[in-house]
Amino acid sequence: NHLGHFALTGLLLDHLLSTQGARVVGVSSSMHLFGRIDFADLQAQRSYWRWRSYGQSKLANLLFVNELRRRLEASGSSVVAAAAHPGWTATELQRHSWLYRAFNPLFAMRPEQGCLPILYAAAAPGVKGGEYYGPDGLIGLRGHPRQVRPSSRSCDQAIAARLWDVSE
Repeated sequence: NHLGHFALTGLLLDHLLSTQGARVVGVSSSMHLFGRIDFADLQAQRSYWRWRSYGQSKLANLLFVNELRRRLEASGSSVVAAAAHPGWTATELQRHSWLYRAFNPLFAMRPEQGCLPILYAAAAPGVKGGEYYGPDGLIGLRGHPRQVRPSSRSCDQAIAARLWDVSE
């Protein structure tokens, strides 16, 4: 959920820098709120637990976008690096959790609704670097796209820079 996005962005960076109006949108999740970056076990090879690993990867997505934004702005680039999350969207992510499947009919949006914050971050006029978008209703689980607040941990410049270095 992190290294592939990091690598792809790196491979596309020259093209992005030469393209007017280019944007990079990192896809995160509300689960980033529970994420912690474990630099001693980034790949969870010693202690894998799916939700902890998922939270870490979604926190990493936000840290990456924030560090990319800082680097782009420092270089004078007009490329926008923003982020979004789909809220609670009924996808294959929940297929192995009976609890999530049970609550999907009550809380989850259809994928065509859940993708709207991501599309907004990618295409709406006026989106600025470092902004984060998600659903506007029911504690961010569903609704229409709006700018939302990420965790303070996702804005930690020291952790973001360290993650960038390790990712390289």
